[in-house]
Amino acid sequence: MATSKAILSLLQGCNSMRKLHKIHAHILINGYQDDPCISERLLNFCAVSVSGSLPYAQLVFHRIHNPQTPAWNSMIRGFSLSPSPLQLQAAILYYNRMLSASDSRPDTFTFSFLLKACERVKEEAKCREVHGFIIRLGYDRDVVVCTNLIRSYAGNGSIGTAHKVFEGMPVRDLVSWNSLISCYCQAGLHEEALRMYDEVRISKVGFDGFTLVSLLSSCAHVGALHMGVQLHSFAREKRFLENIFVGNALIDMYAKCGSLGSALSVFNSMPKRDVFTWNSMIVGYGVHGRGNEALAFFERMLMAGVQPNSITFLGLLCGCSHQGLVREGVRCFHMMSSEFNLEPGIKHYGCMVDLYGRAGKLKEALQVIRSSPFFQDDPVLWRTLLGSCKIHRNVEIGEMATGKLVHLGSLCAGDCVLLSGIYAESKHMHGVARMRKLIQSQGIKTTPGWSWIEVGNQVHKFVVDDKSHPDSKEIYLKLEEVVHRASLLGYAKEESEKSQVEESESHPQDYYYYSWERENSTSFHSEKLAIAYGVSRTPEGTSLLIVKNLRVCRDCHSFTKFVSKAFDREIIVRDRVRFHHFRDGHCSCRDYW
Repeated sequence: MATSKAILSLLQGCNSMRKLHKIHAHILINGYQDDPCISERLLNFCAVSVSGSLPYAQLVFHRIHNPQTPAWNSMIRGFSLSPSPLQLQAAILYYNRMLSASDSRPDTFTFSFLLKACERVKEEAKCREVHGFIIRLGYDRDVVVCTNLIRSYAGNGSIGTAHKVFEGMPVRDLVSWNSLISCYCQAGLHEEALRMYDEVRISKVGFDGFTLVSLLSSCAHVGALHMGVQLHSFAREKRFLENIFVGNALIDMYAKCGSLGSALSVFNSMPKRDVFTWNSMIVGYGVHGRGNEALAFFERMLMAGVQPNSITFLGLLCGCSHQGLVREGVRCFHMMSSEFNLEPGIKHYGCMVDLYGRAGKLKEALQVIRSSPFFQDDPVLWRTLLGSCKIHRNVEIGEMATGKLVHLGSLCAGDCVLLSGIYAESKHMHGVARMRKLIQSQGIKTTPGWSWIEVGNQVHKFVVDDKSHPDSKEIYLKLEEVVHRASLLGYAKEESEKSQVEESESHPQDYYYYSWERENSTSFHSEKLAIAYGVSRTPEGTSLLIVKNLRVCRDCHSFTKFVSKAFDREIIVRDRVRFHHFRDGHCSCRDYW
């Protein structure tokens, strides 16, 4: 007769349901089905193990007489890990049954697993209900429960409530700090995430790789290069550079902050690299418009025996598009499926439309759309084509693309702005008026442009004609000087931009937003204000990095060229589409954008 100790040992070493069925048979034959330790271990394997089975776990659970908290926890945890929304709801149902149909009471683990399910299934109301019960049972002082409560609220979009929970915690460990920083990052609140940096240092809970990765991600998004360099120094000092995730985050940060040389230096120093490491460099070269270097890095990647994925090819296609490497881009696109068995997605097709469109091959771009599996129901490709029509002033195909967007019910203000621009440059003023009237009559809203610049470890944000900055008066006085000095070298505001200020161009990776400028030639775009502030607050010769949410307009592109020459500075602008490196009156894009 098998002993309970022997059965527990068998369960400990079990790694498949086939083995578990045999062990379960031994349990039944030897009468151990009512042994709490055995039944709970059996249930835990079925519910939680990657080799387990939730349906079988349910059979086991319902045969347990008066299941105790650990058994309920196994079921709630198992369903909370499921990818199925219905099974996530089942985690909540088991919790409800636990409270209503048993004498068991939830503990730290119950709340942690349940809150995970609430986060994943977007059940904010249930999260708030559970929060109340947590307070009544005194678990609001439990650091593990409160940390999971923060994540659950943040996952449901209630960042403010998550922050209140954090502020109310009597004790906060590093995991709590990491959770809040990560929540800010995932919600796109990168400035708030970076503000937590000093607070974490003051709290003296320390840092780990997770802290650094989250903060570096926020630095990358807002272009906070100086803070990123500080974090790099900290990582070196604390020996985090051997952590591949930290290394990848550093490469991504440097690439997105315009410093490809530093990104390459980190890459070369990494003892281990994965596909994300290589992708970070290839995508970095791509968005900087350095397609040839992206292709060369891809060859190095293959020689190193690293298998590319879909992100790799997005970086390659992006680089080919921005540098006008049509033949190479087409080769990469076909290589995806023919050599690496990767199915191109909507973003890859969008890159192909962009590749042909920028090169003026609009008919080929149209053919890509018609041959794609996304032809019938996705507006991204048509919006990308419309952006190319704006570059090459093609009214006929531009009207066709706009008509398709109307048919799909996806017409937005940006599309009207683009078509209006095509009409304006073709002297088709009736079309311009029609687009303006359409925006007004349909009440189509636009998203205003903004620009970020980091000065003195602080990120400053500007919008068009911004007067909200505390140094606003000084900024406008400096801007007058900057405009004057640029004008002495030949800068003149482009007339075509007087009615369309923050213009944008469609791009395969997302939807784009646009805004109308008031018809006022004295209006100042956000990047002009950011440049003026940067020039006034940094030493002569200091490089400036501007991050925009929209595509830079032609007037600002011209303006920044002249400013770079007048003030002998490198000015790096990261817009919605790519990087522009301005130096000595020239731009790295060579006006191919």
